[in-house]
Amino acid sequence: MKKLFLITSLFLMVLGTVEAQEFSSEKHNYVVLSKNIKQLNPVLLTATALADEDGANFGEFFVIICGKTVQNIPNNEDLKHLLQKTKAQNIRVFVCGISLKKFNIDPNKIPNTMELTENGILYGFQLAKQGFITLTI
Repeated sequence: MKKLFLITSLFLMVLGTVEAQEFSSEKHNYVVLSKNIKQLNPVLLTATALADEDGANFGEFFVIICGKTVQNIPNNEDLKHLLQKTKAQNIRVFVCGISLKKFNIDPNKIPNTMELTENGILYGFQLAKQGFITLTI
């Protein structure tokens, strides 16, 4: 049952993304939902490549961190360095409030350069409905 729910959720996310892309604005906006903060560096490289490729059509680039990996956020020097890069690239990085609660992480221990969203998955869907191109990794 749990596996069917996950497959259905992923299917709906992909379906919503395809439909959202048909109605995209003049700018290309991107959101990556990640369950592993170690993927942040490759995401930054991807954002740079997309910005070069899109040129003046490059819009916003968001990253939403969800799941167990939130345990690795407080006092993570490598992450702090990567977050400095995101700021320089105008990439907004969000952390899921539900994940913080589930793993008992104090939101005050999250770096200032990260933004809190109450529900990362819901926020990803809301961005998809606004025309953001979405990817979950």
